[in-house]
Order: sequence, then C-alpha cells, then structure tokens
Amino acid sequence: MARPTKRRQVCSLPDSDRFGPLDIEVEADNIIKMRVDEYETIRLIDLEGFTQAECAEQMQVARTTVQAIYSRARKKLAMSLVNNMVIVIAGGEYSLCDDDHQGCGRGCQNRQYQGRGR
Repeated sequence: MARPTKRRQVCSLPDSDRFGPLDIEVEADNIIKMRVDEYETIRLIDLEGFTQAECAEQMQVARTTVQAIYSRARKKLAMSLVNNMVIVIAGGEYSLCDDDHQGCGRGCQNRQYQGRGR
C-alpha cells in the first residue's frame, strides 16, 4: 500500500491560473495542467532564488520530493513554450499558509506585502 501524499505548504495561489499564448483557442489538446505545488517550486527556486533544500524546508517536505516536483514543473513549462500550449494551475495536495501577515518563511508572498496597505 502506497504512503499517502503529504500536503505541501504553499504561500498563496497565483493571481492568474492560466498562462500561455494569447493567439490560440484553448482546447483540451493544448492544455497542460500544472499543480499548485509545482507552481510554488518554480516561484521559490527560480524567482526567489531558493536552493532545493531551502524550498523543501519552506514547503515542509523532503528535498528529494522538491527535486521531483521541480523537475515535473520545468518539463511542463518547456512543453508550453515549445509546443505553444496553455498552462492551467490547479489542484494537488497543498495547504495555504496562514494569512496573518507573519508569513510562513523567507519566501512567503504574504510577508512581501507587510506595510504596503494589504
């Protein structure tokens, strides 16, 4: 019996859940589904500059789990760019951090808005 999937800690959902070419019709055969935890690894590692170990600590999972999630996410980004496909971000096993303006760590988006009238 497989072990149940552990929920990944995610700071917030993206402002937009759909990304891709503007000049195509969105159809089932040109959509790539990216899970919220995959989006979060891309944000933390590529945008915030976290190492995989720091990302794992932030998301409260093992580094090897982050490595696998990140690999899947990068493949989906590449498929979207090369094959002119739309990425839809939704689903996965995750929990959002408490929006108490303390944030859940260094890369938390909620912390970035402290003192800016959020």
